[in-house]
Amino acid sequence: MAAKGQTGATCNLGNTNKIADEVGEKTEKEKADSTIGDAYVNFKDFQKAIEYHTRDLKISKEVGDMAGEGKAYCNLGNAYDSLGDFQKAIEYHVRHLKISKEVGDRAGEGIANGNLGNAYHSLGNFQKAIGYHERHLKISKEVGDRAGEGRANCNLGNAYDSLGDFQKAIEYHARDLKISKEVGDRAGEGKAYCNLGNAYDSLGDFQKAIEYHERHLKISKEVGDRAGEGRAYCNLGNAYDSLGDFQTAIYCYKNSVIAFDYIRGNLISNDEWKISLGSTYDNVNLRLWGLQFKQGKVVEALLTADHGRAQALNDLLEFKYGFKVLSREIGTFSATTPDILNYLPSDTAFIGINEEGIVLWVKEKGNEIKTRKTQIDISVKTYFQSLLETALEKMGVRADVNCEDRSLRNPSDNKLAEKRSSQPRSHSSSFEPKSLQTFYKVVMDPIRDLLQGDEVVVVPQGPLCLAPYAAFIDLKSKYLCETFRIRLLPSLSTLRLIQNCPANWHSNTGALLVGDPWVQEVVYEGMTLEQLAWAAKEVQMIGEILQTEPLVGKQATKDEVLTRISSVALVHIAAHGKMETGEIALAPNTTRSCVNPAREDYLLTMKDVLKAQIRARLVVLSCCHSARGEVKSEGVVGIARAFLGAGARSVLVSLWAIDDEATMEFMKVFYQQLVHGRSASEALNKAMKSMRESDRFNAVKYWAPFVLIGDDNRKTLSRRENYMLLI
Repeated sequence: MAAKGQTGATCNLGNTNKIADEVGEKTEKEKADSTIGDAYVNFKDFQKAIEYHTRDLKISKEVGDMAGEGKAYCNLGNAYDSLGDFQKAIEYHVRHLKISKEVGDRAGEGIANGNLGNAYHSLGNFQKAIGYHERHLKISKEVGDRAGEGRANCNLGNAYDSLGDFQKAIEYHARDLKISKEVGDRAGEGKAYCNLGNAYDSLGDFQKAIEYHERHLKISKEVGDRAGEGRAYCNLGNAYDSLGDFQTAIYCYKNSVIAFDYIRGNLISNDEWKISLGSTYDNVNLRLWGLQFKQGKVVEALLTADHGRAQALNDLLEFKYGFKVLSREIGTFSATTPDILNYLPSDTAFIGINEEGIVLWVKEKGNEIKTRKTQIDISVKTYFQSLLETALEKMGVRADVNCEDRSLRNPSDNKLAEKRSSQPRSHSSSFEPKSLQTFYKVVMDPIRDLLQGDEVVVVPQGPLCLAPYAAFIDLKSKYLCETFRIRLLPSLSTLRLIQNCPANWHSNTGALLVGDPWVQEVVYEGMTLEQLAWAAKEVQMIGEILQTEPLVGKQATKDEVLTRISSVALVHIAAHGKMETGEIALAPNTTRSCVNPAREDYLLTMKDVLKAQIRARLVVLSCCHSARGEVKSEGVVGIARAFLGAGARSVLVSLWAIDDEATMEFMKVFYQQLVHGRSASEALNKAMKSMRESDRFNAVKYWAPFVLIGDDNRKTLSRRENYMLLI
């Protein structure tokens, strides 16, 4: 029996060693995934961080590491918090709190309470946030975590500040300041001074606010915190503005912008993060140009307003072309003013939106700048958003949705689409024009006397980026496109950047025509996509005009498109477009039968486009919603912007879901005009006119969605020996 027992023990010991080895390997893998996840958080790639922290969580569960499991939940909660998904963040922080209590980790319990407080604060539930922060504070005192105690006091101060109890906020921020000094946390000390300054500013004690913000500024400079420096200068600008010291306020705002621009310059390879950073200092840029405008510095105000808007696209072009395109220092604008304006055609209208209304700058001949201002008594962005929604509804946009609609619409739209598609088609051009007349009255009428030519170049902002300018109705009941050719620019400096590209950058020959990619195997958000018969006919028709063979059906794979897209002068894609971003559905890359291909195998995303070196002079995205995207301070962040950022000279896109057959007729006229020597804007205007005069497609929704963004390509199309040439 003893021998058998010894043998059994030896066998069990071997299994234990093997298991221990496996557990050891998994534990090391757990640590590695956690470390990599943390690294991706530092790089602000939160989706990738979530991927690795999820792996860490899985392994922690497998090896029974409760503490590791709790840490993984904490990290996942923080990642979702950074993404703005606060409900998901709360879910993970609650799990972290539960495990911390089970394993007796009081410090972890305190951290979980603090994270829950921050998430509820972000959701606007300040009372609930205060409850969690008070628990965090209590636990931090119990375990002797002075740094945690300081953070809890800081968060409580912020919560009371949000509730409007500024005296209570000052009390907690003063405690945070005391602790920061005790533990030697200079950065925390600076942050406490910042919070105290903001609280006193809210109380109207601007001199006291200035005192604290100056201390914050001093510490930020000492520790090299450029973001803190930018915030301190911004807060000082606000305080001096409130005191009526406008010159000092302008000085502070300028230095704030310079500090933030420095940070952007060091983030040039991460466009998504630069855009997020741009929104954080949009406020200081807005205040700066508004104050400059009030002081009568209209050109300086114009360039300041453009500066913040231009940064994201400028950084992309600089990164792609490999040369410096714009000075980072706002103070050098006075020297570059003639340079920027010289690249703009006369009748360029720049739109700026602030809390009072809209400011309109118009460049006339000789670089003279004239301005107009329209006051709006309610929230300007809300006003224009409501006006836009009303206009689209009255125009009947997407009213005739059917199975050949090119929109990658959300599944929730399916029943509505089916209901609408069962209704008889109406091609009447009559609709309530009030909203389109209002658009004209507010945006165009104030500057109509300043516009002398037959073209207007608009640099829009906010909801006005998605407005159908061609369909604005003037005081004589004429559409704006009947008087002007219309083109949009993301920013004033965009045209200069494009025209300053190396002479041999853009291609002179070749066309990539993509139509009706094979998508019958694709299931997008629970919806099976349909083929687009008219899209195939569209590119075949264009192919005959240009004597170029199009990619159609299963040939139009994502890989094949990306292979060819960098070497041609013209790109035309007729396919399904994603409503939120304008991203495009192509044929899946996989050659094997696949019921539901992964998105990366078929969806042409903004990241895909940005990775490609686009050398096209003209990109035509004949897809639904290709002009759409998230509206940021820089403009619309979507597929059109990605093509410009990747190197395209101009992009023709659509503002809403387009009708298949009508779009083919539109594009037929557009390309015929191009071949006959018209510029892109001229061809666009002629195509709109042709549609308005047709019997079937004269309704606004058929011809008004198309917008030209970027340069007006004055190279003309020609056919020679079976290839397309740009002369």
